Amino acid sequence: MAPTGLTPAVRTDLARVTESLSMLTPRWNVQLLLVLSDKPLRYTEIKQRMPWLADGQLHPKLRHLVELGLVDRTEHGVRHVTYGLTSRGTDLIPVLTAIATWADTHLEKEPVSALGSETFRRARDVEDTLVLIAARHATPILWTLQARGTATATTVASEAMPGYGLSSVYPKLRQLIDDGLVDVADGTSYRLTASGRALAPVYGAITAWAAGRPLAEAVVHPLWGRPTPSQQTGAWASTPTRLPAPAIPTAWRAGGLFSHQPPARALAGGPAGGPRR
Repeated sequence: MAPTGLTPAVRTDLARVTESLSMLTPRWNVQLLLVLSDKPLRYTEIKQRMPWLADGQLHPKLRHLVELGLVDRTEHGVRHVTYGLTSRGTDLIPVLTAIATWADTHLEKEPVSALGSETFRRARDVEDTLVLIAARHATPILWTLQARGTATATTVASEAMPGYGLSSVYPKLRQLIDDGLVDVADGTSYRLTASGRALAPVYGAITAWAAGRPLAEAVVHPLWGRPTPSQQTGAWASTPTRLPAPAIPTAWRAGGLFSHQPPARALAGGPAGGPRR
């Protein structure tokens, strides 16, 4: 049977993922969440760990994360207030692990000396990945291509960008090609690259978190948790079937996310994730 577009259930997941990405993409949000992931901190302690943010930047970010339900503001007494992750924010840390793991393999490596601390480097990796997949219409296009295997620009435009003209989809596709997530299949159709397909554990983890489900369900996502028919027949016959996405750790301890050392060199291969910030 020929692959079809996104089912209603998968479109619901897509809407949740898109909303979740919009929560994470403002710059320094990831870094701020990681700063608070060990224990609750007072404002001055947060400021010491992120001195490059002025009060006019840090206060609004904390307030917004509190409004989103990711950070809890606790008043202990007069002029004694701490900020810490809520249970929802804590559950987000393994999702950041999945994103950082993808970035470690598929993004270009910057010189370690130019990055400061290892925690900061890894936070930058997460943020750079979010820039790629949270760009307007990027994730809907990637999900459409994952569902169909290959698709023309007309199909991508109608399914991933309804209400937009055909001419609007070409700049989006070119950007995803430049980012190494999409390539041209036969001169007229588009498909995911290996890096694009490798986003499976990332999207699976975000989907599970957004729906409030255990992250172990990432491996059984109806679109990203198993091989699609298009990867088993036709133009993909010579491509090995992709195994289910690796399990996302559901347990996390402070310091466990960024405790390993970065690779000593950039990995060889095709396009490596587009421009870095």
